Amino acid sequence: MTWAATLAYGGKTKNEPIRPGPLRPANIMRNKFPTYKNGSNGIVIKLADGSEISPLKEVVAKETADLLDRRQRLSVRELAMKFEKGLNTATLLSKEVKWRQVALLERDILLKNLKSVLESLRGQVTGKTKDEIEESISMVEILGVQLSKREAELLQQKEEVTKLATSLKLASEDAKRIVEEERVNAHTEVESARSAVQRVQQALQEHEKISQRTGKQDMDELKKEVRVARRIKMLHLLLQAMDLENEIKTLRKTFTEKSADCFNLLKELELHKRLKGNSNPVFDLEGLQCLGSILRIVSQNGAPMDFSDISIQWFRIHPKESNKEIISGATRPVYAPEPHDVGRYVQAEINFGGEIAIAKTAGLLDPDAGLLDYVETLVRKPETEFNVVVLQLNGIDQPKESVHVLNVGRLRMRLCKGKTVVAKEFYSSSMQLCGVRGGGEAASQAMFWQPRSDLSLGLAFETARERNTAIMLARRFAIDCNIILAGPGDKTPW
Repeated sequence: MTWAATLAYGGKTKNEPIRPGPLRPANIMRNKFPTYKNGSNGIVIKLADGSEISPLKEVVAKETADLLDRRQRLSVRELAMKFEKGLNTATLLSKEVKWRQVALLERDILLKNLKSVLESLRGQVTGKTKDEIEESISMVEILGVQLSKREAELLQQKEEVTKLATSLKLASEDAKRIVEEERVNAHTEVESARSAVQRVQQALQEHEKISQRTGKQDMDELKKEVRVARRIKMLHLLLQAMDLENEIKTLRKTFTEKSADCFNLLKELELHKRLKGNSNPVFDLEGLQCLGSILRIVSQNGAPMDFSDISIQWFRIHPKESNKEIISGATRPVYAPEPHDVGRYVQAEINFGGEIAIAKTAGLLDPDAGLLDYVETLVRKPETEFNVVVLQLNGIDQPKESVHVLNVGRLRMRLCKGKTVVAKEFYSSSMQLCGVRGGGEAASQAMFWQPRSDLSLGLAFETARERNTAIMLARRFAIDCNIILAGPGDKTPW
């Protein structure tokens, strides 16, 4: 019967319902379940083949100990990164525990199904097969107990991993907060350092300003002390200073008297020579023999003269070469010397009735005192302006109400009225510049300027000193441009 049952169990018919196959060893799922073997003391259970996996608790503890060991050597940012890494590791471990829990649940279900199948088969078979089935049922029960213990251990590990993950998460949040606080503190310190630097710079600038002011004040105080010292010294030497001043005044007065006597003697000597060699009327030059004055031809006996029928020509004579240079256009009884005449004799030849009389300066024409130094001061400036009035334009008299501005620069001269430019020319060989030679009471303040061949101007300055300054300054700038400015007919340089 047992054989028949066994035969019936082993055979299959078409109408028989499909049942589970014959009993197979419990190690059919070698990759998922542990293998079993019989021993002398009963059934011995061996876990699945392969290297044993370290418990999760040991792995996490090792990572935590490593983090704690390096915490003192890491910066705040690196510590935060380590906490992030530990949190990720804990998360992976938690997921692995979940996966293992799911696998245990699946194993539990499979064991229950296997046990139910074995229970159903135990009532259908007899003999040796039944004993095998009962042995298999006992093995399944033992396996269930082992899996229950394993599940309990996994649950405990899960709780520990969860706690560790929570602590690591809190530590990561604390690290992030610390990093943010350190960043804010660093930013605050940088801003405070910048403000401190700005305050130091401001303090340095104020100190420099105060030092400059103090230095200037000290210099002013020193000058005042020097003046006071000089004044005290002069007060102590008052009698000596008064004596020196009186002596200087006496010497100046004596020098003036001697100069006048010498001038008179020269004039008498010249007059004596003329009277001795010529019976014609004798003329003389009246006026200061210096730059800025006006020389006028007068009769020696003081009688008034009519020069309408008399021809006059003025000359300049070099003191060493004694050659005469005609002053073109100077044909009037009055002549105003210009800077070209300084250091030379000025002579006038008067022709009346076919006879020629000569009037000559007693000495060389003297310069205007201080004029040369004043011109040297103006040379340092790029340009100088003078207020003038246009007397003539191309020989035609002009109204004298309008005031123009004459600009004497390093490269050119410019005459303008307001924004209107009357003449503007660079220094050239065609430009002519000299004092007015036509005579008149204002001849010492007038200047002749020919910028180009088709334009000539007669300009009147405010003073004779300004007229001579403008002429000397323009000639000085022209020399720097390799140009010699002179009047009409002038041949020798000054």
